[in-house]
Amino acid sequence: MSDEALGKPDAEAQIGGLIFAMLLIDGESRIAEANHAAENLLGQSASRLNGRRISELLGNLEERVEERLADADAALVARDIHVVASKVETRVNLTISPLSSHAGWRVVTLSEITHEENAREVEAGSTLGAPSILAHEIKNPLSAIRGAGQLVARKLPHQDKKLARMITDEVDRIARLIDRMQQLGSKQTEPPAPCNPHEAIRAAIATVRAGDTTQVEIREEFDPSLPPVLANRDVLEQVLINLISNARDAAAGSDDPPKITVQTRFVSGLAFSAIRVGRTVRLPIEITVSDNGGGIDPSIRNHVFEPFVSSKKSGQGLGLALVRKLVRDMNGSISHERDMKRELTHFRLHLPQSNEAMGDAA
Repeated sequence: MSDEALGKPDAEAQIGGLIFAMLLIDGESRIAEANHAAENLLGQSASRLNGRRISELLGNLEERVEERLADADAALVARDIHVVASKVETRVNLTISPLSSHAGWRVVTLSEITHEENAREVEAGSTLGAPSILAHEIKNPLSAIRGAGQLVARKLPHQDKKLARMITDEVDRIARLIDRMQQLGSKQTEPPAPCNPHEAIRAAIATVRAGDTTQVEIREEFDPSLPPVLANRDVLEQVLINLISNARDAAAGSDDPPKITVQTRFVSGLAFSAIRVGRTVRLPIEITVSDNGGGIDPSIRNHVFEPFVSSKKSGQGLGLALVRKLVRDMNGSISHERDMKRELTHFRLHLPQSNEAMGDAA
């Protein structure tokens, strides 16, 4: 029985269904074919990509990648390569595979690191147990210090009570920091349930506005037809509060009037799937928090989701690390990118869709 009779997908259908970008290039590194995921990554249709040199589309590549592209017979497997696709910086894993049956022809694949498990995330995640253990050992003496500070405050003259209050205030601040460290090390997860993403977003915006003295403009651009997301409502709201608060702080330092946009949309297709351990999770619900601030310092841009990394002078570097953990606990994905053309920073959440209807999602 033929493959067609069995309904077996042909080569074109298989390539079109890949979740990573695939390009066919000739001996001069010109694109001859591009699949749907490549169109999404590069922001252009296949017809516009055909005939263009791949190096023109990906910005200034590393020297070793350029050398391999120049050698029509060379193969390459490279991790964590920086490319500029559609004027947006992206981190990818890249492969170059020569076709032995056709001299000079090669297949190039580009897989976005933000949508898959990678060595850095695994390494960062594996070290979070240590802060949790350390936090437990520190909290007991902190309680004793706080109690002693309160006792001393009762015996001090009025003019010296401020120093005692400083002791208790600093102990409370350290305790809050330790609580966040313990959250990072926790392996307990709340079960996900159908959730209206717009309700969670609006609640988060209301919380940020309540404590905001700068009155940064926060614009909503919602897809009213968006289906419910499979997530924990309280956790999702906390994630959004962190992202919107960070966006507010970044936008407040802009020379232009500060502005934040929260956008939702449905991104269909396997190109927006995320590979998890042992299975594939479809992530069609996208929530993007954008700001017109100056962007993240390039020196830490690739490490912002790691613990103790922060661009803020008084930052503790735990906010985005906690956000990533919470999102991953909901089987979601989070990434960030800098749109250099529009001078915007985007943080994108991709979450699973719930199969249960909840009425109007807007």
